[in-house]
Amino acid sequence: MKLKLKLLVLIQIFTAFTAFSQVNTEPENTVVDSVPKAGFFGRIVNYFEEAKKDKSEKKFDISFIGGPSYSVDTQFGIGMVASGLYRIDKEDLSLSPSNVAIYTNITTSGFFSIGVENTTIFPKDKYRIYYDMNFAFRPSEYFGIGYEAGLADVSSDYNDYRLGLDANFLKKFWSNVYAGAVVSAQNYRAKDFKNLAIAPDQNYNTTAVGGGYVFSYDSRDFIPNPYKGVYVSLQQTFYTKALGSSYNFNQIDFTARTYKQVWKGGILAFDLNGNFANGDVPWNMLPQLGGSRQMRGYFKGQYRDKKQVNTQIELRQKIYNRHGVVLWGGAGNVFHSFDTYQWKQTLPNYGIGYRWEFKNRVNIRFDYGIGKNQSGFYFNINESF
Repeated sequence: MKLKLKLLVLIQIFTAFTAFSQVNTEPENTVVDSVPKAGFFGRIVNYFEEAKKDKSEKKFDISFIGGPSYSVDTQFGIGMVASGLYRIDKEDLSLSPSNVAIYTNITTSGFFSIGVENTTIFPKDKYRIYYDMNFAFRPSEYFGIGYEAGLADVSSDYNDYRLGLDANFLKKFWSNVYAGAVVSAQNYRAKDFKNLAIAPDQNYNTTAVGGGYVFSYDSRDFIPNPYKGVYVSLQQTFYTKALGSSYNFNQIDFTARTYKQVWKGGILAFDLNGNFANGDVPWNMLPQLGGSRQMRGYFKGQYRDKKQVNTQIELRQKIYNRHGVVLWGGAGNVFHSFDTYQWKQTLPNYGIGYRWEFKNRVNIRFDYGIGKNQSGFYFNINESF
């Protein structure tokens, strides 16, 4: 009954907030065509039909959408996204377009976030810039560190404030091969722990400023929603007190993804991720399982430790016109060191999702993820990976 109620509320909110009306800008004394104008709901349909058209030759194609958001972390909310596609070189349509998304979200739990995410591809794909700037406030829970702490499911409520910037600057060296620099600046503030018996033994506040390197191979045909190609990335970021960080540590992030069409309208996507922290790592920057992209269905932060790996395989099937469905299955694990890794502590993950093509090859996704003893809904733009 609760699941049906959540679905009903999400559908109702989505219907209400995907409405866009146009202001009548006709001057007085203008002769009006005798053909009746589209009504309110007709304008909504026209707006989304226009948004879906391929506008590869347009200098900047931007569309707006508002609607519900829901996740196991933040509960019900209302979000707004401005999604834009553009090309610096409009003549070369063989390259994936650059994309930018400005997003904001507020939920019933008190969560609030606002941010900008952008990937810019320069002419002949010689250079790429990626950055993500965001601010978020979230009433959260701290479970402790390690698999056993997460499994115990005993936590302390607290308030979490985060301000961050991550940027990659890449240069193309060979076909689909890139290398470059990483810049990262994070500021975390934790306040008002309800249960001091379950609280970090480090400072509640963390500043992390660092830089590093990144190597990647990227043959994806369209970054927001690939139909084919391979993406592999290895990145290491060093945070040091000399730059203003609270601690000296480093993080290694590895990602491998592949996409292949298996039949008409069917895309099989594979994702493998590893996050490995070394040194004096602050508790609020330890690798974590969960979220809206990997291990969907788990509360993000319930399982955290110095190392984490996760993988998933997803079948994306176009059904009709703008509608599609996905099915996925996966698994993940957190551990302190490679010597302490245990297969029996691997956490399962699977789920189902609905896709609606908001813009040409840019999807709105509605996912229901299931994990061990928990599950959750997610409503976002673009594919999870």
